Amino acid sequence: MNSSMMQMPLLISSLLVHAERHHGDQEIVSRRVEGDVHRLTFRQLAQRARQLANALAALGIRSPDRVATLAWNGYRHMELYFAASGSGAVLHTLNPRLHPDQLLYIADHAEDRVLFFDLTFLPLVEEVAKRSTTLKTFVAMTTRDHMPDSSITDLQCYEDLLDAQPGDFAWPMLDENQAASMCYTSGTTGMPKGVVYSQRSTVLHTYAAALPDALNCSSGDVILPVVPMFHVNAWGLPYIACMVGAKLVFPGPALDGESLYNLIESEGVTLSAGVPTVWQSLLTCADQHDLAFTTMRRTVVGGAACPPAMLRRFQNRYDVEVLHAWGMTELSPLGTVCSLTGAQRTKPTQQREAMQAKQGRAVFGIDMKLVTDDGQELAWDGESVGNLLVRGPWVAAGYFRHEGTAPLIDGWFPTGDVARIDPQGFMQITDRSKDVIKSGGEWISSIDIENLAMSHEAVATAACIGVKHPKWDERPLLVVVRKADAHVSRETLLAFMDGKIAKWWMPDDVVFVDSIPLGATGKVQKNLLREQLAPIRA
Repeated sequence: MNSSMMQMPLLISSLLVHAERHHGDQEIVSRRVEGDVHRLTFRQLAQRARQLANALAALGIRSPDRVATLAWNGYRHMELYFAASGSGAVLHTLNPRLHPDQLLYIADHAEDRVLFFDLTFLPLVEEVAKRSTTLKTFVAMTTRDHMPDSSITDLQCYEDLLDAQPGDFAWPMLDENQAASMCYTSGTTGMPKGVVYSQRSTVLHTYAAALPDALNCSSGDVILPVVPMFHVNAWGLPYIACMVGAKLVFPGPALDGESLYNLIESEGVTLSAGVPTVWQSLLTCADQHDLAFTTMRRTVVGGAACPPAMLRRFQNRYDVEVLHAWGMTELSPLGTVCSLTGAQRTKPTQQREAMQAKQGRAVFGIDMKLVTDDGQELAWDGESVGNLLVRGPWVAAGYFRHEGTAPLIDGWFPTGDVARIDPQGFMQITDRSKDVIKSGGEWISSIDIENLAMSHEAVATAACIGVKHPKWDERPLLVVVRKADAHVSRETLLAFMDGKIAKWWMPDDVVFVDSIPLGATGKVQKNLLREQLAPIRA
């Protein structure tokens, strides 16, 4: 027996149509590369997206051609989110923090046809344009009076393209399983791999991410996505804002602590999202100038584990609740959010904070399990540590043009993370499988050691890596960056850690450095640390 329900495809364009009809006057605020702050409404953005869809057609873009972007967070980038995916093309956000050789590989591997870019990235685009075999058209995302001199022949102007097109465009009724956008992994373990999101997976991810026990978004929110729109579609926040009618505030290229604070306060931001390195800069600015957050009450911390010391600073000093989240490019990206239950919120502060240090419960649609190296499933007892596997309607089943490499294990995606899950379903990452430290046959959590080190008042950031040992195979080495004008010795730091972790977890040594290498998505590049420090420790 079939149902009597309509069969309506889940399409990205429907999010924009909804925002235009029901939240048309809501603002989108963007700090532009040109230096000013720009404002428009969802109604205006929807019209401009239709003009852009017509412009793409005029450039010869057809389904499923790839439309690439190299751009900061801003309204023009958001217009591309909907014009490309909504018209049947595939939006492909490129990460400008990657090496030019990697960008060239990604653009050609994806077979990108056209590249839209912010003026910041002109030198990078010029280099790619000389060597790309697939990119034929380049569009500077600016107005005619800001168009640069460039070695790129026939460089197009974004606003000229829009001005030449009408605002009427009928969004096509696409197959919901059709490709809508794609992102490539950061390439920390080999060449980047492409993940292709469907119309359906994106809309389902948007529904789940906006739920109260996930990111808890509504039309009353003012959302600041500091996480880049070139990093897994800004964790889905542009789509969420359309669905719920929230005001959006885009920071553009100014991501320093002072610029972010001023934008948060001037626009009344209630919810922000970004990686720990960004929030470290913001908190340092707030600490140094004795500032307060008058409207921001929630911040999503993901991309890397949130240090407990950072969580406490946000909540205890600034009254900003931290939503610790976990995900991956292959998960669109949201997998878990640490949203406390009603009972947990009544617990003493120390117990609440211990729970919030975890990456949290799976959002509806994501299923998780832990397995041993030989595939045996482990209990959710909060103690057993194993390889984390996931599945769900917005989890990748494979990679673009990697038909010969099926990543799934019996229908589950192996995340490459090592984790534990407690009886209430709260998951905690203890390591990446490639970074795990195995000493004397037992696993040591580098993340726990790092978090403990960063709770010391003189430590700005820390990373723990395994180095070879003649007896124990590997032992932990702690790498530390001190805070400006702070002083802490090896002996003092080890004494501070003594008794707070197991004796055999204690690092054998501490190395102080000026900086720790970060990858294109803000994660610590432990592979580089091992290469740099292993010869010294040998």
